[in-house]
Amino acid sequence: MNIKNTIKNLAVIALLLGFGSCDRDRNSTGWQYFDDMAHSAAYETYTPNPNFADGKTMRNPVEGTIPIDYLPYLYEKNDTDRVLAGKELVNPFKPTAENIARGNQVFSIYCMSCHGEKGDGKGFLFTSKKYPFPPANLLSAKIRNNPEGEIFHVVTVGFGVMPQHGSQVRPDDRWKVAMYVKNLLHKQ
Repeated sequence: MNIKNTIKNLAVIALLLGFGSCDRDRNSTGWQYFDDMAHSAAYETYTPNPNFADGKTMRNPVEGTIPIDYLPYLYEKNDTDRVLAGKELVNPFKPTAENIARGNQVFSIYCMSCHGEKGDGKGFLFTSKKYPFPPANLLSAKIRNNPEGEIFHVVTVGFGVMPQHGSQVRPDDRWKVAMYVKNLLHKQ
């Protein structure tokens, strides 16, 4: 009888060890077929790397590399290029209800906190005194007379103390914001 209990206890222990050994971190079965795929021998991004002269793993792209679907923006943040962009750049989108609605949506996300819901320059960041410089009043005659290309340029590279949003907002959406400012915001 004592041997039966011992065998029974050993069987239970063997089962527990067997099931426990299949679980590495409760998120994995613990089975690996290609160990080199699960545990890469590659260097992590910010770790030292003896293969390069500067000892860094993270590399800059090759000079002149352009990402897929990216067109370099040839205008700079200055008054001359702003006016030139206004003359040369033409909005490729028609002022449809859908495009203007998208422009309104993007305006609400990126522009409203400074320029305000109405575009009058009385956004929360300024009225709460968290930002000391008054944002542009987009309803002014000066902005109203600007071509969409100039508005696109300002959103892309910034103007004065306004930062650039070209790295955050895709070109299609920048055009739709310019369209929204020109076609709907001025008519409210």
